[in-house]
Amino acid sequence: MNHFELFDLPEALDIDLANLKSNFLKLQQQYHPDKASDKDQALIKSSEINQAFKTLSNVDSRAGYLLALKKQDHHLDQSISDFEFLQSALEIREQLDEAANHEQLQSVKQEVSQWIEGLVREFKIDYTDEDWAEARDTVRKLRFFQKVMNDIDKAEDRLLDDEDFDLDDDF
Repeated sequence: MNHFELFDLPEALDIDLANLKSNFLKLQQQYHPDKASDKDQALIKSSEINQAFKTLSNVDSRAGYLLALKKQDHHLDQSISDFEFLQSALEIREQLDEAANHEQLQSVKQEVSQWIEGLVREFKIDYTDEDWAEARDTVRKLRFFQKVMNDIDKAEDRLLDDEDFDLDDDF
């Protein structure tokens, strides 16, 4: 049973994330080790459920998994060789490093979201056309931007923590 079947979802890049989470919670409850007679088997199943959920939760790992199902996921860890993309990626990283407030972070986040949306469209075309080399390249780029998005979220959290910190607060 593949991850999509496990969560009763279509084998596609676009999935209902709310449905994924709902099915995940049901399966976690069903296979919780504390409720099982065979705790070792339940622990293994629970781990499989967690891994499948993690894989399907993010578009970059979901795209990579779709390639794996088609046995086209080799060399996904190779570096990106698209010079123009790398130049744009460097500029976005610099913008993130220089972002000093919430508005600047939101601007970078919006740009990264647009990149991700474009790459998702590219992946769908490449996947449908079975252009596996391009699909792999697109997954590499999606992974890069997913990492940037995670870094933006961390930067936002740091800004919020800094804003919440007040020397007059009682400890």
